[in-house]
Amino acid sequence: MAAGAAELGELGREIVKAAYLKGEFILRSGKKSDRYFDKFLFETDPALLRRLGRHLAELVPADTQLLAAPELGAVLLGGAVSMQMGLPLVLVRKEPKGYGTAKQIEGRFEISQRVTVIEDVVTTGGSLADTTACIGHAGGDVIGIGVLADRTAGRTGTEVPFFACLTLDFPSYSPEACPLCADGVPVAPPRGTSKKAAV
Repeated sequence: MAAGAAELGELGREIVKAAYLKGEFILRSGKKSDRYFDKFLFETDPALLRRLGRHLAELVPADTQLLAAPELGAVLLGGAVSMQMGLPLVLVRKEPKGYGTAKQIEGRFEISQRVTVIEDVVTTGGSLADTTACIGHAGGDVIGIGVLADRTAGRTGTEVPFFACLTLDFPSYSPEACPLCADGVPVAPPRGTSKKAAV
């Protein structure tokens, strides 16, 4: 049964409550932001993960034969969608591993399969582009991209059909134009470490 707007809105509020942080953070792109969406705070919560898998599964194109999740962040979410739908899942590494099978795509993958990529949070679209390119070069046909949270405000730059459960539009700044730095706001350390940048 498809989720109603009220149910999805409630889930969105729970995710924001669990994972929305304020401070100064360095993003993977190198830009800085005063807001950060810590995906691991909701992806490691079994009750939230189960619900997220169900909602994303409702958006996956019906003719999908295979799901794909880029490492590391989307692996749990991709697994939740896979179990909800009963579809197989492959994991896409950033680069081929340097041992064993030396694969970049882990799992049972066949040429010409119709693939939907599952991602957790999209900030610039760079990881998505790499993942879809990897699948395409291996002979797969990417027919959809499903994400939990789109931080690009719809500006992913992909031509593949794209759907998101949530849209977030947090401001980010280059280091030289960062008002937080000008105000002397310290960079927030990641969870449980003494490092100075969150990625």
